[in-house]
Amino acid sequence: MSDRDKKLEALGFPLDKVKYAPGGIIEPLSIDGTTMYLSGQVPFDGEELKYVGKVPSKVSVEDATKAAALCAANLLRVARKNLGTLDRVERVIRITGYVNADPTFTDCHLAINGATNVIREVLGDAGRHARSALGMGQLPLGVSVEVEMILKIKG
Repeated sequence: MSDRDKKLEALGFPLDKVKYAPGGIIEPLSIDGTTMYLSGQVPFDGEELKYVGKVPSKVSVEDATKAAALCAANLLRVARKNLGTLDRVERVIRITGYVNADPTFTDCHLAINGATNVIREVLGDAGRHARSALGMGQLPLGVSVEVEMILKIKG
């Protein structure tokens, strides 16, 4: 287990709680050369779906931040499952975070900070990335947050 793998576990995200189901209608990731595109992840904690509802009326900004952190951990777990180790991540290029926001909510960026913080904590400087944080009218399964990521991997 690499230092990055250990950091993810130390943050409270066990590596074995990955939902990885290739072969369905949507693939969990796609690789083109040294670029890995990871499909959006929602806040599943193993098989349990957490943080369902609109932000901030049903899910607090604090909990939406936790949801984004869980989404980021799920993205890293899916990448690791495919690569064998997070050491093969050269750098994060971009993340996009979607918040199931009440119409007047304007702090989506604060919620998505949860994802940015996990990625930077685990990957260090390789986790620095471009980012968008968007408010949406709804998200799959009614979750509060969904996050997707683009990585550059070592060949």
